Amino acid sequence: MRLVLVGPPGAGKGTQAEFIAAHLAVPKISTGDIFRANVSQGTPLGVEAKRYMDAGQLVPDEVTINMVRDRLAEPDAGDGFLLDGFPRTVPQASALDKLLADLGTALDLVMELVVDDDEVIRRLSGRRTCRGCGKIWHVEFDPTSKDNICDRCGSELFQRDDDKAETIANRLVEYSDKTAPLVDFYGAQGKLVGIDATGPVEDVTMRAIDALQSFGG
Repeated sequence: MRLVLVGPPGAGKGTQAEFIAAHLAVPKISTGDIFRANVSQGTPLGVEAKRYMDAGQLVPDEVTINMVRDRLAEPDAGDGFLLDGFPRTVPQASALDKLLADLGTALDLVMELVVDDDEVIRRLSGRRTCRGCGKIWHVEFDPTSKDNICDRCGSELFQRDDDKAETIANRLVEYSDKTAPLVDFYGAQGKLVGIDATGPVEDVTMRAIDALQSFGG
């Protein structure tokens, strides 16, 4: 099965992508992993991407899409894959459709993890990161025994700028403007299924697997 996972920040895409990919026995492919691999290996695309990143600029779609093309052409993706973090915009989705057509295949399904903005802010703004070991705790879902002290190493916890409510609100606006239109794009193709992403991780995974089975996955 060839699957794309979409959803707002804090929806649990990374966690669910691991479980779903394992269930389908296909590689989980994230743009973050692709970028890191190309940059660390010094590939021509990695060198080009790093030039933009070092200048504080967004990497052009063309570079990203060519990285995705190379990754999807690898043998382990021949029988299917799960894309996490790509596409993020309708132009990227159109480019992905063309890329897959060139490879003689197409997407089977796009799964949207559905969660409202208030829940996203609750999930992300409650995160606290350890200055020592880097472990991430949560004031509500995974609290430490002492406030702002890491149970693992005893170092101080802090709230990353990315996890502050105002930053999260800005990320949600960006998602609504750029990524949410993918729902309409793939819905028009009859390839979209929405999954309630609230509640325990295990429950969300079961909903996802049930949906996949109804599509033959």
